[in-house]
Amino acid sequence: MPFFDLSPAQLATYRSSAVAPADFDAFWAETLAETRSHPLNATFTPVDVGLPVFDVFDVSFAGFGGHTVRGWYIKPAGRDVTRCVVKFLGYGGGRDLPHQHLLWASSGRAVLVMDTRGQGSNWSAGDTPDPAGSDPAHPGSMTRGIMDPATYYYRRVFTDGVRAVEAARSRAEIDPARIAVAGGSQGGGISLAVAGLDPSVYAILADVPFLCDFPRAVGLTTRDPYGEIVRWLTVHRSKVDTAFRTLNYFDGVHFAARAKASALFSVAMMDDICPPSTVYGAYNAFAGNKTIESYRFNNHEGGGTLQERRQVEWLAALG
Repeated sequence: MPFFDLSPAQLATYRSSAVAPADFDAFWAETLAETRSHPLNATFTPVDVGLPVFDVFDVSFAGFGGHTVRGWYIKPAGRDVTRCVVKFLGYGGGRDLPHQHLLWASSGRAVLVMDTRGQGSNWSAGDTPDPAGSDPAHPGSMTRGIMDPATYYYRRVFTDGVRAVEAARSRAEIDPARIAVAGGSQGGGISLAVAGLDPSVYAILADVPFLCDFPRAVGLTTRDPYGEIVRWLTVHRSKVDTAFRTLNYFDGVHFAARAKASALFSVAMMDDICPPSTVYGAYNAFAGNKTIESYRFNNHEGGGTLQERRQVEWLAALG
C-alpha cells in the first residue's frame, strides 16, 4: 500500500472538519443517566482455565439498557494489584479465551476485557448478544440504527464501555483513580469515547483508533468497516445527511476534545483502514497530555508487538 494521505507536516497541524452537535453533552449525559438507573450487577466468578500464575474471573455486568455484557477479569495470582486496564476489542472480535489477554496481567496489573455486544463471529468468538434491533442495515455493525443517534449501535457499545470501567472500579482491590482504558482499531475508538465520557479514567492507550473523523474517513478509504457506510449510502441515497448527523454523535474527535486523561496514541502511515489523518483528527483534538508513536511503513497492524512494549513502558512510567 503506497502513501495516500496527508504528509507528516500536514498531519501535525490537521484539524477535523467535524463540529460537535450542540446537544452532544446532553445526549450522552441522558444516555448514561438512563443506563445508571439499572443496577450494575457486576459479578466476577472464578474459573480454572489452567493458568495457575493468574487469577481468572468470568465477568458479567449490566450495560446499556440493563443488557448483560460479558468479559474476563485477569490478575496475577498471589500479588496485591491496585491498577487495572480495561481492554476493548477490535472490530468483529469477541472476548474469546482468557489466555489471549495476558499482557497487562503479566505486567503486574489487572485487566478487564469487555466483550463487544453483537460481535465475535469474525476473528475471535464472543458471548454477548445485542438485544436491540434496527432499521435496514448493511451487514456488519456500522449502519445499525444509523437513522437516529438514539438507536445507533455505538450508543450501546460506548455506554457498555463506561459500565465496564465502573465494573472494574467495583473491585475492592482496584484504586478507582488508577484505571486505564486501552484498545486497537475499534478498541481504540471505544477507549476514546470512554475517556471522554468518564473523567475518572487516568490513562488511555489508543492504537490506530477507528471511529474517528467520520467526514474524512467515509470515502477516503475503500476498505471496511467504513466501506459498510458507503455501501449503505449507495442504496439510501436520500439519507446521506441523516446518516452523517447520527455519526457526528459518535465521532472520536469530539470525545478526544473532552478527555482529561493522559494518552498514548499510535498511527500507521500506510493504514488504509483507519487513515492517518483520521487518527490525527482525534489526536490533535485531544485535550489531555498526549504523545503519539508513528509507524511509517505499516498498515493497520501498526506497531504490533513493538507498540505493546511501548505501552507497557509508558504506563509504568505514568504510575
